[in-house]
Amino acid sequence: MTAALKEWSAVVHALLDGRQTVLLRKGGIHEKRFALTASVVSRFTAPRFLFFPTVAHSHAERVRPEHADLLHAAADDSTDDEVILRAGAKVVAAVEVGRPENLHEIESLHIWTAESVQVDRLDFRPKRRLTVLVVQASPLHEPVRLTRTPDYAGCKSWVPLPVDPEWASPVYADDALAEIAARVRRSVA
Repeated sequence: MTAALKEWSAVVHALLDGRQTVLLRKGGIHEKRFALTASVVSRFTAPRFLFFPTVAHSHAERVRPEHADLLHAAADDSTDDEVILRAGAKVVAAVEVGRPENLHEIESLHIWTAESVQVDRLDFRPKRRLTVLVVQASPLHEPVRLTRTPDYAGCKSWVPLPVDPEWASPVYADDALAEIAARVRRSVA
């Protein structure tokens, strides 16, 4: 089994396209908080994880206009019948947001609108701290198609998947992501 993190399909495409290098997480509705711990990842076969693509009509309003082209490309990756796994990642840095007023300083590292960051991430569960994950995304050599099952449903961050894909080279090198992690820490930690 391989761990998969639920993420917008448009974000997965942005990660693969080099337009995005961070994720903003608090956790799903059925979770007390987002967890990225050794116990979560160690239940599976590798320290990196796949992205389980999600799609909703409301994503169009939550993506900045210059990234709207990603919505069309991503739409077929998550249907009622199947999901297409295209990528995964490993976490380079996890930075708890201590200065949310500075999140605008890392806007170029993601595709979301300022309103989406505020409403969907900061205002959602306001007592919980937001975490910025700097991730090293890697495409899969071949996309993996999975039939959608009830096991994948629900508002939870992680799902186990019965796959062990072949990974391609990462989109960004370690040194570039170390600089991004430093920038995130300077801005919001």
